[in-house]
Amino acid sequence: MEFFQQIEPWHWLIVMFACLGMEALGASGFLLGSAFSALLLALALWLLPDMGWAAQLIWFGIGSLVFSLAYWKFFRSINEKNDHPELNNRASQLVGHVFVLAEDLPNGQGRVQIGDTFWKVRATETLTKASSVKVTGYEGMILMLEKHDS
Repeated sequence: MEFFQQIEPWHWLIVMFACLGMEALGASGFLLGSAFSALLLALALWLLPDMGWAAQLIWFGIGSLVFSLAYWKFFRSINEKNDHPELNNRASQLVGHVFVLAEDLPNGQGRVQIGDTFWKVRATETLTKASSVKVTGYEGMILMLEKHDS
C-alpha cells in the first residue's frame, strides 16, 4: 500500500505507454481510452499533487470507460473506411471475368476452375462445354454465370 501513497505523474505516463504498447499488439481500440485517461491523469496529478491514490484510481477507471466508449462511438468508423472494400473478396473480383467452360454445367450448376481455385457456380440455364461465360455476380462464394456472346 505504500506504493499507492507515492504515485507520481510519471507513473501514469508509464501506464499510458504500456497501454499504447499493448494497443499496438492488437487491442482494437480498447486501450486507447485507457492510455488517454492515464495521460490526463498524469497532467491532473502534476497540477494537483495532493490528489489521493483512491481518487486517482477512480478517475482512471471512469476516464478509461468514457474515452473507450467515445472511441467506439465516434472514431471507430473512421478506421474502418477503406479505398478498396472488396480487396479480400475474391468472388467480387471475378465479376465481369469471361472464360470458357471446360465441362458441362447440367441444370446450370456445378464447379469450375478459375485460375488455381475451384468455384461453385450457378446459371439460369444449362451450359455446355466450350461455352463462353461471364461472371455476373455472386451469392456468398457461389458465382453467378451467364452465357457470353463474343
